[in-house]
Amino acid sequence: MTPETVMTVGQRALEITLLLAAPLLLVALVTGLVVGAFQAATQINEMTLSFIPKLLAMAATLVIAGPWMLKVIVSYTRELIRSIPMLIS
Repeated sequence: MTPETVMTVGQRALEITLLLAAPLLLVALVTGLVVGAFQAATQINEMTLSFIPKLLAMAATLVIAGPWMLKVIVSYTRELIRSIPMLIS
């Protein structure tokens, strides 16, 4: 196994990780900005006011994007397992 192969496998793993994390992180960011703007406008500084909407938005995102995320990680895992004979030689 050459260093280039190791770097390629590692790079692909990081790409898949970013691809899977992006929807959840973007939803958390947008929800945090909306709640933060609401808190600034109303001057309500309640911790649960920022936590509960993020939690609900992340759960909804997992329900909506979950099947796609599962398909991506399963296809990557299958691709990685199928490439094991080429990686060993």
